[in-house]
Amino acid sequence: MPEAEPAAALRCTLRTVNVLACWVSRVAFARGVPREYELRRHTYAHLKAEGLGAQAAQHVIKKVRDAYTTLHANLRAGNLGKPTSRRRVKAQSKPVAFRPEAAQPYDDRCLSWQYDQQTVSIWTTAGRIKNVRFVCSAGALKTLRDYRKGEADLIERDGVFYLIATCDVPEAEPYEPDGFIGVDLGIVNIATTSTGYQAAGRGLGRHRKRQLALRAKLQKKLTKSAKRRLKERSRRETRHVKNTNHIIAKTIVTEAERTAHGIALEELKGIRRRVRLRKPQRVTLHSWAFAQLADFIVYKAKRAGVPLVHVDPAYTSQMCAECGHVDKRNRVNQGLFICRGCGVVAHADRNGSHNIAARGAAVWNAGRESRVPATP
Repeated sequence: MPEAEPAAALRCTLRTVNVLACWVSRVAFARGVPREYELRRHTYAHLKAEGLGAQAAQHVIKKVRDAYTTLHANLRAGNLGKPTSRRRVKAQSKPVAFRPEAAQPYDDRCLSWQYDQQTVSIWTTAGRIKNVRFVCSAGALKTLRDYRKGEADLIERDGVFYLIATCDVPEAEPYEPDGFIGVDLGIVNIATTSTGYQAAGRGLGRHRKRQLALRAKLQKKLTKSAKRRLKERSRRETRHVKNTNHIIAKTIVTEAERTAHGIALEELKGIRRRVRLRKPQRVTLHSWAFAQLADFIVYKAKRAGVPLVHVDPAYTSQMCAECGHVDKRNRVNQGLFICRGCGVVAHADRNGSHNIAARGAAVWNAGRESRVPATP
């Protein structure tokens, strides 16, 4: 939370380093993206002449080289389409560009923390500025004090400055679980557990539809004010979905920790390529942040020491959790499950979560070390 004068210096610093990063990117692109050492030989003197400190100049060069490394990794993975696609050709035909407010890395030589006073001393193009106040929660401050490691990134977003610090938090030692909680992920119900917890997706669906309608309405106007409003709303839906997923993940992990259970999750990688849907349903599927929710559950479970396993989700929605009978007709509709073998009636997602819990226990037992004493 800098005052007016330090804020102006920080804003000027970000714009200066990113303008110079764009220049370094053009040099790298013209020379075939050389290695960092060779790129430094072509650009370091110019960056120093432009007023950057030694560490800041090194970070600008490294930031550019890392951006090209990421680009090439995405090209190899096919994330930018086929070799002849317009998106891929466009990405390969011009240098990587940096936004004026893009992140700039700071190491301990450029940035020092005073945790008790909650201030930082930070390098800028106008000189080093001391006693710049920062705010965070009490828990975040404790994590920052105990586990901060490596660099921190300075960014500006909507006129507010953020320092994103890297903290290396050790994982808790996992305990021996007394059973597993199965988590069935879905769209109508975001998450359903075998213990009875159910996170409905109705509210999130209404929010997405409303945001979609508002964006379409603003995009038709083509006015400056409409574009400004679109920019303001650009990250609102993302933040709302992320917050919802954090709440769901924390609830599931807390329940598992309280009952000394493990967590069994479905392995849903590649679901967007496997599933065939009608056009009206594709927007719903592709805006479904199931991977983000699964990632939140995984990292929160590691921090709490909760055992977690991934299981094959095949036929979990068609299998009866009571008798094990598998039949496509068992799943009557989205919410109703009636077993053709034993006649049990259950909620479809709840039945699936029990199947996932059973598979989780089987995977855990198969992966445990043998308790049989060694042969003398």
